[in-house]
Amino acid sequence: MNAVQTQAMLDPASRMSIQLERMKAAQLREGPPDAGVREDRLNQAIALLVDNERALVEALDADFGGRSHDQSRLTDIAGSIGPLKHAKAHMRRWMRPQRRRTEAPFGLLGARADLTFVPKGVVGVIAPWNFPVNLTFAPLAGVLAAGNRAMIKPSEFTPATSQLMADLFPRYFADDVISVHPGGPDVGSAFAGLAFDHLIFTGGTGIGAKVMQAAARNLVPVTLELGGKSPTIIGRSADLALAARRIATGKTMNAGQICLAPDYVLVPNDLRDAFVTAYVEALRAMYPRFAGNPDYTAIVSDRHHQRLTQYIEDARTQGARVIEVAPTEASAETANDRRMAPVVLTDVSESMTVMQDEIFGPVLPVVGYDTIDEAIDFVNARPRPLGLYWFGKDRAEEERVLQRTVSGGVTINDVIFHVSMEDLPFGGVGPSGMGAYHGQDGFLEFSHRRAVYRQTGVDAVFGMLRPPYGEGFRKFVAGRISR
Repeated sequence: MNAVQTQAMLDPASRMSIQLERMKAAQLREGPPDAGVREDRLNQAIALLVDNERALVEALDADFGGRSHDQSRLTDIAGSIGPLKHAKAHMRRWMRPQRRRTEAPFGLLGARADLTFVPKGVVGVIAPWNFPVNLTFAPLAGVLAAGNRAMIKPSEFTPATSQLMADLFPRYFADDVISVHPGGPDVGSAFAGLAFDHLIFTGGTGIGAKVMQAAARNLVPVTLELGGKSPTIIGRSADLALAARRIATGKTMNAGQICLAPDYVLVPNDLRDAFVTAYVEALRAMYPRFAGNPDYTAIVSDRHHQRLTQYIEDARTQGARVIEVAPTEASAETANDRRMAPVVLTDVSESMTVMQDEIFGPVLPVVGYDTIDEAIDFVNARPRPLGLYWFGKDRAEEERVLQRTVSGGVTINDVIFHVSMEDLPFGGVGPSGMGAYHGQDGFLEFSHRRAVYRQTGVDAVFGMLRPPYGEGFRKFVAGRISR
């Protein structure tokens, strides 16, 4: 029986542990890859996506039970190639050591301080189901640019896409560079507990806490990309129709199954009804119908569809006004279709589950406010979100919102778009995550920033610092003890 057959007989945790050790040994044996090798790996990742675009898009469609092919090409194919190309274009500059200042008098005598960027080693990537391709490859841009290897755990909730990636990666990468480990919660739990050199997890806050706990047993540094209820504030100076169109676009992309989706809207009380009207009109202009519409994505599973339905019914029972965007679509047409038409909720209260949980679907609560400080206080009374959005032309109000709130990132006069800027770090704060990646920030996140100090050959000063201590030593120290 050969080594491969022996390994196949082991339980998933043992197999993954052996694979991790193989990859760590390969990293140590071969050393940090040079820029050429890193570029080749990035090119291979791009080639995988370009060569298999159609198969990946079709797998996503199958997993969701209806996912817009055009959206998948934008968000999961083009949205993955972009970060990989950006890393390839800038990686050589990111790799250069940085000269740092030396303390006097050592620099004057020839000492030197540098910051170098060393690959961490093997990075674990736990990808979610909502953008299973993009949220595998976008982290890989930084992982590979920094010279690391990767083990990937794709989501069990998108089995066709996960298995396809497991089949594709070995065609483009040696298995000691990238390996994929599909499976259910048992595999995910074992994966999170492996002794990686770094672990990145994208998913819900509750699971993120468990991943961090598992990683802590081996003191594995983590990047957590979580979520939360990202608020949208509409100022009085906003173009209401434009704001409605842009919020509608963000809320219905992937049927709202986005960690950065606008979770709820805060709007001046006297503009609330006008906003709701504009929002519904924007939705109907984009989607003449929802059931069976190839431009509109389905809810990923019956369980998630039921969860969203329960949010709506709980709100209705507690007195919310429920505005259905497509109430006339025949039930027979939607019986076997999880494409869920958007719903707007007004007159919501704190006790409703839709105002407590991250919605992750096309349900939009609209909350009225009288003053901008009231809206800010509403946001600050809740856990810090992954994203925050403000619409308006009043620069003083914009600055007040930015200064008085804390969130992972911000988009002004739109939603979600800050995530598409590769030169901006993407990450959360507190319950919405820790650490950040994208662009150079991803390169830094997956690199060990190593301090290197080269001592001067002149020994006169250093001789003075050794015992027996004399008057020269005391004057040197006294000169450093001052206000």
